[in-house]
Amino acid sequence: MSVVEEKRTSRLGPVAVGRQDKRIPAIFFRTEAGREPVREWLRSLPYSEDRKRIGQDIKTVEFGWPVGMPTCRPLGGGIYEVRTDLEQNRIARVLFYVDKRGRMVLLHGFIKKTQRTSDEDLRLVRDNKRKHERGLR
Repeated sequence: MSVVEEKRTSRLGPVAVGRQDKRIPAIFFRTEAGREPVREWLRSLPYSEDRKRIGQDIKTVEFGWPVGMPTCRPLGGGIYEVRTDLEQNRIARVLFYVDKRGRMVLLHGFIKKTQRTSDEDLRLVRDNKRKHERGLR
């Protein structure tokens, strides 16, 4: 784990503050048309508190990778989900994979309506993952 020392100044003079580097920095998957579906989904959420909670869980994964349950769970095929409990008994998921550059690529986000992640959501994530991998070559 790498730690970077920062110098800050207080009333008493310079102060060294340790800051942990991200283990896997998050990036948004971008379509060929330039859209970022997860960013757009996050912005469309009606409650700012939901965005904050989801962002905090993504940050937990960035700094603490590998992270297990209850925050993160593997779905197979190199795809993982960030699990966020929201107010009003709602549950959000952000699906991602870790690319060959060691980045957390946010592929798809949604509010869960059923116990199981739908085949349609999984198909979309696999397609987005393939498109992103193709663009890295």
